[in-house]
Amino acid sequence: MDGVVGVLDLTPNPFPCWEGGSEKQMERLKDKVAIVTGAAQGIGRAIAMRLASEGAKLAVADIDIDGATRTSEEIKKTGAAAIAVKLDVSRLQDAIDGADRVERELGPIDILVNNAGWDVVEPFVDSAPETWDKIIAINYRGVLNCCKAIAPRMQSRKRGKIVSISSDAARVGSTGEAVYAGCKAAIIGFSKTLAREVARYGINVNVVCPGPTQTALLKTAMAGREGVLEAMAKSIKNGDPLPAVQLRDGPKQTRQDPSPRAPNRDDGPAR
Repeated sequence: MDGVVGVLDLTPNPFPCWEGGSEKQMERLKDKVAIVTGAAQGIGRAIAMRLASEGAKLAVADIDIDGATRTSEEIKKTGAAAIAVKLDVSRLQDAIDGADRVERELGPIDILVNNAGWDVVEPFVDSAPETWDKIIAINYRGVLNCCKAIAPRMQSRKRGKIVSISSDAARVGSTGEAVYAGCKAAIIGFSKTLAREVARYGINVNVVCPGPTQTALLKTAMAGREGVLEAMAKSIKNGDPLPAVQLRDGPKQTRQDPSPRAPNRDDGPAR
């Protein structure tokens, strides 16, 4: 469950196999059913497209149904099966209803990717309890809700894969994201425990901790500080320590995964 720190470029095409991959790649997940939350854009979209490129049938789940539809339509153009599912991960009933629809239309769910998230970048002492509640509801309870809705189905079939997207912020902290980092750390602890509980049913549970990822939202959040991104990319390429990044003055920054947040740790970026 170690983190991966780096600036990952998701544009224009991060996966060569998407444009005519090997037959082995296309067959690896043949007919497996995967649901990816927060898949309308950014990291979630890239995950959904990659799984589809390896043969999976995709449920593109997002509260942004228009974005989810665009992603699913792009997947279907390649000949893969995909549906768009409107899903508010903060609501357990939404997760249950979404899982019901996926299994009716695509078949039993084999893979769950918990990717959806949301955050406001601001110092903790300036934050409000209402903001904490929303961050916790989406980033942590969202994972609980989707696992609660889908893990029992996997148990009954004695197979399944659950992957949750945490963050390097969970490992090292992140200035301006205290509650978010706490939620992402909670995902790691929860997943380690869930993995112990469901291993006997043939279910694997894993966590990925990305660093900053080059998406449209990252560019928006870092507008006016493009030099910082360039310095980060150069440092990673050269194997140098990442540059320090400070919270800038001004209004609060709001971000919503699956695109990652602006890097802002005093000692370097984390997703």
